[in-house]
Amino acid sequence: MPKDIEQSHIIPPTYRETSEEPGRGPAFRGPRLRRRRTGLFVSLTLVTLAAIVVLASLLMHFASRGPLAPGRQAAVPAGPLGPFVEPPYNASQVNALWHLVDRMTYRQLAYLYVTRMSLAEKLGQMIMTESEQNAYSDDLDYMITQLHVGGMIMYESHLQTSSQARTNTSLAQQRAKIPLLTSVDEEGGPYVNRLVHIYGSRPGPWEIYQAGSLSFDRQQGVKMAHDLLSIGLNTDLAPDVDVMIVPGIDTAGRTFGTTAASVIKYAGPYIEAMQSHGLIACLKHYPGGLGDTPYDAHDILPSDTRSRDQIYATELAPYKTFINSPNPLVRPAMIMSTDVLMPAIDPKMPAELSHIFMTLRWRGSHRRALHGWHLRALERASSGGAGDPGWQRHDSGSDGECSHGGGDRGTQTGAPGWSALDGARERGGDAHHRSEDAVSPHACHAAAELMVVRDKH
Repeated sequence: MPKDIEQSHIIPPTYRETSEEPGRGPAFRGPRLRRRRTGLFVSLTLVTLAAIVVLASLLMHFASRGPLAPGRQAAVPAGPLGPFVEPPYNASQVNALWHLVDRMTYRQLAYLYVTRMSLAEKLGQMIMTESEQNAYSDDLDYMITQLHVGGMIMYESHLQTSSQARTNTSLAQQRAKIPLLTSVDEEGGPYVNRLVHIYGSRPGPWEIYQAGSLSFDRQQGVKMAHDLLSIGLNTDLAPDVDVMIVPGIDTAGRTFGTTAASVIKYAGPYIEAMQSHGLIACLKHYPGGLGDTPYDAHDILPSDTRSRDQIYATELAPYKTFINSPNPLVRPAMIMSTDVLMPAIDPKMPAELSHIFMTLRWRGSHRRALHGWHLRALERASSGGAGDPGWQRHDSGSDGECSHGGGDRGTQTGAPGWSALDGARERGGDAHHRSEDAVSPHACHAAAELMVVRDKH
């Protein structure tokens, strides 16, 4: 081998290098190695980012649940666990839920009552019962707890002493599922003063009208509210807003004057004073026809034969004024209808059985509870079922029934009001929808009573 070859600086290629494709030298290997390193770096970066995201999510989850106080350990509740996810209510939100009723309207609260009532409860709520016993009795308890009556009316025999009255009303409310309308016919004056044994005599509407003082008028309304509420009565079936066109059994000494203007002038402040102090007022005797008859509507069916225009201008004027009053405390919570025939408006049916009076002339945009005060003579002459006056009042638009069946359970079940309920159950769907419409105002009054009682405490 020549000497110059041995001194050459060329190093022979390795086997790997000799096996490569011709024309690919070391210059081609550099980019390939760099690509491998870049791919590895990207993969590591993505894995790191994913780990950061997972850790951040876990930290946010545990931080939202709040750390445990020092020295305390997490406790697993005994018994079955509740929902996996619970509403994150704070203390103020929980308090607001407990006092939700404070921000509800009476109509909303009434809706909650009515939607949870059975048909039997809805029908029972339309009855305001009377007990013949002077003390709270098993019969009255049966009517309240089993027949679900919506209210009770008390008379002079039930109101001999304040202790007797408070005991009866308190026991009745304790036993009622829905607060009762505890009522009395208290007008004052010489004829309708049921509380005379407790409070003595008091001026009636006629004396207030003759005094001519609106200040005295309001004072008497406030006193009426105080006296009734003090013994557990929340409803006064008064005042009488009939216009005394002619002196009669149902108007003499019981009205605020002989013109529609005088009745409106004195009855308005009286109603406002009563209702602003928490007592439910009830106008009577709708539609006002008793002011034009000398006869007693409890014994016969009287007639008001005046013209349509005269009736609208006088007999109906107080009702229209108070119902449309912009002052909610002047608008009556209840209306009591009566038996009187007014041929100029309905030549066939007495007012409280008249669809014209009780619905077409009445409801429109105004929604008040309508109580039917039945004529005993009509009911004695009628049989139960669809022809029964109790059911006819229900169909005509009356929302409530003052039943005079007495205190005996058997007598109550056979009384006109209860026979109407039996007929209603048989009619099914009609009764359900009509009763739901009728009961809503009663539930509304019950809601109002609850709020009044709570406000006092």
